Amino acid sequence: MNFKTDGLILTQQTIKENDKMVTVLTKSEGIIRCFVRKAMLINGPLCGATQPLSYSRLTIYSGRGRYIIDEADPIALFFDLRLDLEKFALSQYFCEIAMLMIPEGSPADQFLSLLLNSLYMLSRGTKPDLLIKAVFEMRFMSIAGFMPAIMCCDKCGSYEADTMYFLYNDAKILCDSCCNGAEDGIALSRGALTAVRTAALAEPKKIFSFGISERALAEFADCAEKYLLTHIGQDIRTLEFYKKIRTI
Repeated sequence: MNFKTDGLILTQQTIKENDKMVTVLTKSEGIIRCFVRKAMLINGPLCGATQPLSYSRLTIYSGRGRYIIDEADPIALFFDLRLDLEKFALSQYFCEIAMLMIPEGSPADQFLSLLLNSLYMLSRGTKPDLLIKAVFEMRFMSIAGFMPAIMCCDKCGSYEADTMYFLYNDAKILCDSCCNGAEDGIALSRGALTAVRTAALAEPKKIFSFGISERALAEFADCAEKYLLTHIGQDIRTLEFYKKIRTI
């Protein structure tokens, strides 16, 4: 049986000399692994459209528990990201999170939209990479069923204070009066709290549409990364690589 779907190529593995296996995030099937014949031939019809970070319209054969890509027409290739090592490392981190967290065999429209928007923002270069990373992490966790309780202080109901604390283990916020030095509480200024709320709750088209100070961005980035890593519960290889590249 053949079906058509749009999909983002996340990873590839060469098989023999000219064939490869790719991991694809698709709209209709979530994460799937597909065999691609002669995709390693530079002049082959499937080469460009099945490279990592290529977003393509795919015709896929499904049978006996296998997926085979028969046709692939590129929609967006994100070629610029492959020319910048730091941006490429960050995009690979996004892809690894997707492979770890997105279920197979079920529609993944929201996840695919978030990943594509994040790659697009990275390629444009109009927002700090650290901001894009933090927005991706917080929004991804919210879509994946880990929406934190961030509308008000969990104890007194206060909506905002000069400093609020994000408790990444318990996925909630407390005001400075109620926090009482909780060990996993990350202090957030007003700007950082607004960023957390926007990333988690805003309409998809608006999650990157805000400005932020350097101090607030540092708080937001720390909060989003700790929240994701705490609830995923394992080390992310590509995150460590990205951090090494940043230090260089």
